[in-house]
Amino acid sequence: MTYKNPSLRLVIIFFLLFPLLSGCWDSQEIEQRATVLAIGIDQASNKEENQQSEGGITHLDKNSSEPNEELIRVTAQIAVPGRIPLGPTQGQSSHNSVLIVRVVGHTIQDAMLNLQQQVAYETFLGHLRIIVLNEKIAKKGTQRFNDFLRRNPQIRRTASLAVSKEPAEDYMRLVPELQRIPSLYLADMVDNLSALGRFPPSFIGLFWTILSSKGQDPYLPYLTIKDKKSIQLSGLAYFRGDRMAGKTSPLEIGFYMAIRGIGRGGYSAFIKVPGKEEFVLVKAISRKTKVKVKLKDGKPHVDIKVRYESEIEEKTSQSIYINDSTIIGKIQKETSKEVEKSLKKFIAKTQKAESDIFGFGEHVRAKYPKYWTKEIGTKENWKRVYKDITYDVHVDTRIHRVGMKAK
Repeated sequence: MTYKNPSLRLVIIFFLLFPLLSGCWDSQEIEQRATVLAIGIDQASNKEENQQSEGGITHLDKNSSEPNEELIRVTAQIAVPGRIPLGPTQGQSSHNSVLIVRVVGHTIQDAMLNLQQQVAYETFLGHLRIIVLNEKIAKKGTQRFNDFLRRNPQIRRTASLAVSKEPAEDYMRLVPELQRIPSLYLADMVDNLSALGRFPPSFIGLFWTILSSKGQDPYLPYLTIKDKKSIQLSGLAYFRGDRMAGKTSPLEIGFYMAIRGIGRGGYSAFIKVPGKEEFVLVKAISRKTKVKVKLKDGKPHVDIKVRYESEIEEKTSQSIYINDSTIIGKIQKETSKEVEKSLKKFIAKTQKAESDIFGFGEHVRAKYPKYWTKEIGTKENWKRVYKDITYDVHVDTRIHRVGMKAK
């Protein structure tokens, strides 16, 4: 069947193509959105005062419809349309690029609804880069926040999540000198730590994945503020379930990465040269780790072997001739002994907190599924078993580079 009338052909083509023209019927200009770049969550300081400032936006009745959860303070960093610098501009302050809004609520969504009352445009979380949890909030548990964060389709799973020593609000108001947008600097710092070998991969989607596993507990970066203007990675916050159980020192982050088998190194440590009073600074370049589990006397036993590829970065005395193979061999053995001792101490530290951030439970569950089903079964039971598991740690260090100077 053919259509000889050209006009009829045009009408048919028009009606076929017309539905395609409606693709932007619900479009919204970017200038008409309140784009949230970062969120800081703190514990509300004064409950009665904050309840009065909450505004009663989500409560049908003050007495009967108010949740039992403690109030939280949410500080949001919102991009100001047209003021986000897109290139190298001079003299533009970060204060002009973002708007800081502080609200309270029983939940994050409750607080975000209160925030919506204070901005003219619809809030948009599609460009949310980082969420900072104050240490007090993290110790009480993150489960109360996960429901909103996982339900909201705007929030990307690649957004960063971190724990702070200071109030999270301080990080939203921080003005870094290396970046005009505070939230972008904070998010880039957390993201780039993995590339520099300073921290294992960490983002909110990975945190949820580990949290839902039966044989591993999650971790997050632990941040502090130095000199009121710079941010420092001060350790790794380790969790027992969804509650923060403790934190490590910065160097212990490297120990965690070694046990987990994260190949790229990035941490250095002073090692005393055997038979002398001088020290050398040894840096881990890369690692190779093998973790094996077995049942020993009816209980899980873990065997950890770590091989370090290292280099000497510095020595404290000119009397040490590190081009001597005998001296290098002694330094390798001493480094292996000290690192092995530190790894055992670190594992014992997490055992005391019942926080298996290494994922030994996942190894047991994978290799001995029948034993896991019969003797353990749940994550809570594994925490109690993990507290008493035995382990062996073997460290082998090889120093390949000593720098360009021979003496």
